[in-house]
Amino acid sequence: MKNIALASTILASLASGSVLAADLPRRASPPVFTPVPVFTWTGFYIGGNAGYAFTTRESRNRNAAFLINDADIGTVGGTFGFNNRGQNGFSGGLQVGANYQFTPGSGFVVGVEADAQYLDAGRRRSGVVAGPGTVLNPNAVFFDPRATAGLEYFGTVRGRLGYAFDRTLVYATGGYAYGGGSEKRFFGATDNAQMRTGWAAGAGLEYALPTESFLNFFRASAVTMKVEGLYVNLQRNKGLALLAVNTVTGDVFLRTPDRRSLGDDFAVIRAGINYKFGSY
Repeated sequence: MKNIALASTILASLASGSVLAADLPRRASPPVFTPVPVFTWTGFYIGGNAGYAFTTRESRNRNAAFLINDADIGTVGGTFGFNNRGQNGFSGGLQVGANYQFTPGSGFVVGVEADAQYLDAGRRRSGVVAGPGTVLNPNAVFFDPRATAGLEYFGTVRGRLGYAFDRTLVYATGGYAYGGGSEKRFFGATDNAQMRTGWAAGAGLEYALPTESFLNFFRASAVTMKVEGLYVNLQRNKGLALLAVNTVTGDVFLRTPDRRSLGDDFAVIRAGINYKFGSY
């Protein structure tokens, strides 16, 4: 009987403890830790840009006067030159590239970028100025022999090296450049507008907007805005440069071969937007 009573007491105590334990509040589960993603510039991108191109100090110098020795151009013995119109103008185009960031967050970034640009500097390149007592032939079309005045497009293929401060990237850039114009308007003659090659160098600042930015129309991993300055230097044309064409007779007049072409280098200040795809 004593054993039965002891067992009953133990069972009653256990049951009472179970009831009390059931009444205690339950411990909440620990919160799940979600790491904040670290931004990286790694990935490829495509975008557009617009800006202003202007010639350098050398290009702003007015050409020396050209002596007229044929009535198909104007008064024989007269002179003419070109003013500075048409040496500056709008520039805009598209770019595509890729970056690799060594350490996410802040760190060095390397990349490559190619762009193709329209250049408005050649639109008014026929700004001819007649010398005193000179009457220009109304059938003559004149072409500014300065190289930049003959450019209607240019492009570059450049490397980029920079340092990222999280979403802000400061970079330097440099590489291959090319440029040219339309041969059709030169009646098939040799001219500075034919494509030339050279180099380009510059620097820029780029900032990555949040992924949910209202500008993110293409669901990119980031939208970046940049401001860039670029200096472009193209090789001088070593051939003869077209100077004028008589549209009635078809006669072509070339500039003096020993006179240097000016204006084969220019600078561009532009702003752009890129859509980055790839790593976040």
